[in-house]
Order: sequence, then structure tokens, then C-alpha cells
Amino acid sequence: MPVNRAVFLDKDGTLIPDIPYNVDPIRIQLEEGVLEGLKQLSNLDYRLIIVSNQSGIAKGYFKEEALDAVRRQLYYLLQDDGKPLISGFYYCPHHPQGVIDSYRKICTCRKPMPGLLFEAAHAQQIDLARSWMIGDILNDIEAGNRAGCKSILINNGNETEWVNGLYRRPYFIASDFWEAVDRIAYHDQSLNTY
Repeated sequence: MPVNRAVFLDKDGTLIPDIPYNVDPIRIQLEEGVLEGLKQLSNLDYRLIIVSNQSGIAKGYFKEEALDAVRRQLYYLLQDDGKPLISGFYYCPHHPQGVIDSYRKICTCRKPMPGLLFEAAHAQQIDLARSWMIGDILNDIEAGNRAGCKSILINNGNETEWVNGLYRRPYFIASDFWEAVDRIAYHDQSLNTY
């Protein structure tokens, strides 16, 4: 039976600036408030798990192995007194129009599908109904909602299409990462007062 709860985190545009297909660790910098926000979520006993579409692999822009340096840099930046804050880094390398045959496919792990969240939940005994998804586009929101999480959209201008759908309504909309964290903390507090 799942015993842990998590905050699933989109990477590009949520934790770090959205630089398309970037795998250069030197260019990876945290968005304002991210480190402090993740520390607070960790203190609230949430596992922090990155879930990211990485279609650059399928499109031939970089090799899958290049994500190792990205993951290492994120783990380096996202720590509290030498202790990693992130408990998982899950990514989808696929794209239906990819040029690399082995990665060209329709899959269940590419957001807005919830496969990455299901994979992490299974591996880390996550109770999805007690968990959250934070992202900067509605595909992130849909993945979180399809998995059974509550979702928060950071409305920072990265969502440009605003295509509505059954699973695309966020539980909250925040203007930045810190506000998203504050919403989760407030939600937890309100549950604990009854």
C-alpha cells in the first residue's frame, strides 16, 4: 500500500528557465524561489520527483546519455546542507515524429500522459491522491490530473495554446514557484485544522 506523498515537478520552465533542448550543465540555473520552495516541501514530508519530456533524444538533437550530466547538475543545485532534495528524475525520450527509430513512437510516458508519474509512484510507493504536480504548461497539469494528483499551473507565460480538456484544469494557478509551494503548504495546513 502506498505510504509516501510526492510533489512531481516539471523541469524546463518550472525548476529552470526553458532553454529548448539544453543539455549543457553550465546553462542550468534555478528559477527564483525554487531551492527555498523545495526545502519547504521537503520539510512538509513530500518526496520531490522531476518528470520531464525530453523529445530532443527522439529528434536526434542529443544522445540519451547527455541527460546524465543534466541530472547530476540538478542534484548538485537542489540540495539542503549536502543532502539531495530530489528523490527521482524520470524522463520520456519519445516523440511520435522522432528521427531516431527506437524513440519514434506514441507512448504513455510523454506528458500529457501520466506514465512517468505512475512509474515513479510504483517505484517509490507514492500515494498519488495525496500528491501534487507542478508545471508551467497544461500538458503537465493533464498528466498530474490523469494520475490522480492535484495540480498547480505556474502561469509564467510558457503556456501559449490554452487548449481546454477534461483533465486540463489546474487545482490552483500560481504566478511563480514560491506561490505554488505556498498553496500546497496552505492546503496541508487547512486539512490539519479539521
